[in-house]
Amino acid sequence: MLPPVPTAVNLADVARIAGVSPATASRALSDHPHVAAATRARVWRVATDLEYVVSPEASRLAGGSTGRVAVVVPHLSRWFFGAMLEGLESVLREAGLDLLLYRVGEAAERQAFFDELPARRKVDAVVVLGFAVGDDERRRLERIGVDIVVAGEQSASYPSVRIDDHAAGRQAVDHLVHLGHRRIAMIAVHDPGADPAHPAGRSSAYHAALADAGIAADATLVVTVDRGAEQGVDQGAEAMGALLGATSPPTAVFAHSDELALGAVRTVRRAGLRVPEDVSVIGVDDHPLAALTDLSTVGQPVHEQGEIAGRMVVSGLRGEAVERVVLVPTRLVIRGSTAPPRRSRRGATRRADV
Repeated sequence: MLPPVPTAVNLADVARIAGVSPATASRALSDHPHVAAATRARVWRVATDLEYVVSPEASRLAGGSTGRVAVVVPHLSRWFFGAMLEGLESVLREAGLDLLLYRVGEAAERQAFFDELPARRKVDAVVVLGFAVGDDERRRLERIGVDIVVAGEQSASYPSVRIDDHAAGRQAVDHLVHLGHRRIAMIAVHDPGADPAHPAGRSSAYHAALADAGIAADATLVVTVDRGAEQGVDQGAEAMGALLGATSPPTAVFAHSDELALGAVRTVRRAGLRVPEDVSVIGVDDHPLAALTDLSTVGQPVHEQGEIAGRMVVSGLRGEAVERVVLVPTRLVIRGSTAPPRRSRRGATRRADV
């Protein structure tokens, strides 16, 4: 059990409790290679437990400015995050700011990052890309006292740039309803950091669109996948398999992303059915593969959102006013994966559409 410490924890407190000199504590928190691994681990453990926030002086920052921006992202291999990073980095580079990238895909990685963040105050701002920030994560972000911007996700606490997820979901599901579909399924994404009392905009849009069309909700037509998974296509394929196994399969599917939608298309075709003759599929994003595979989708300007987030950061660091919420428009892109439902599947020829 750690002894009580003052509310304002400084480097001397960390060093004293860890049993090292302040100089050693400073080197350990800087991950200096000449500090023994056991000592470094002990100092980090104490700093994390005490929620120590490194001061500009401790990091030898000139005037409190580092010229660096931390970017926290759950995935690196997915197009969405890569495109947003490109837009963000281009603006930061033009402003003379360096980008420090932190991937926090797994729950343990995410917790470790936010636990250690207060002691790693080596940046002027933090940009969170594409995931909801939990209450404890928010508290730790605020302790480091730097500008925070959220991109690609809703945030009530920080300046953010995003699409209106509810509006995007309505564009997709309303399109399927207008085509005449009544058995409409959804492949949804679960975000462990989201508030369960307030469902994601795309999910709420699905239920609202069905209700407005007088279509009764059917729980068997909703499959939820984990947002933390790296392979969206495989998750979509597996979810589509579950939907096709239902007693009364859907004639149309709304997927929360194009990667999930492409996985769904793969499973439909492997089952000997055709897209869109037997099952219509629509996604969200307008992934580069969407045009290549003729996938209907709701497009969003991903690169532009990264640029806007970068401009928010630069404006904040210059002491200029930063708009609280920037909503970028989405557009319905109708391609060959959606069509009116067949009147009857009885006697339909089942073959792979290749």
